[in-house]
Amino acid sequence: MALEMREVCERCSAPLPKDSGDARICSFECTFCGACSETMSNRCPNCGGELLPRPRRIAK
Repeated sequence: MALEMREVCERCSAPLPKDSGDARICSFECTFCGACSETMSNRCPNCGGELLPRPRRIAK
């Protein structure tokens, strides 16, 4: 099963393209930008999980 590559931050609506290295996700695929993640101490406000860099999907 592939990750759902959400294209906006759930907190501030900043764009997060699939090849963006700025996106952070938790194990439930909640998605935030790096700035919001840092503001939230890298903890997901939805589930309390750790926010980690999302793998990038680079076009061939």
